[in-house]
Amino acid sequence: MEHPISELMQTAMSSMKDMVDVNTVVGHPVQASSGSTIIPISRVTFGYMTAGGDLLADKPAKDAPDFPFAGGSGAGVSVQPVGFLVLSGDTVRMLPATCSSVADRVVDLIPTVVEDVKSFLTHQ
Repeated sequence: MEHPISELMQTAMSSMKDMVDVNTVVGHPVQASSGSTIIPISRVTFGYMTAGGDLLADKPAKDAPDFPFAGGSGAGVSVQPVGFLVLSGDTVRMLPATCSSVADRVVDLIPTVVEDVKSFLTHQ
């Protein structure tokens, strides 16, 4: 006979799989009037716990189960917005949902500056 903790774990895991898998998109792409496509990006975090224990009975009852057992399981999900991926023509940009430091902003601007310099030098 299978131990009851196995059933608890199987039930909780199958419920989590039904909630979200790696291919689930949180939010749909949006077409802007400018022709750009905006895709929301989110961080999904899972937590899972199962616990149980066998109980001892002073006097086993006739109708007691083979495994006197107490247990439980739980799961939690957190979805946090990270930013937006903006597709505009041949350009792809990541717009963060949180405020960034000046250093982060400078790093984000480097590809744009490099492209502008290349374009300037090409036209000289």
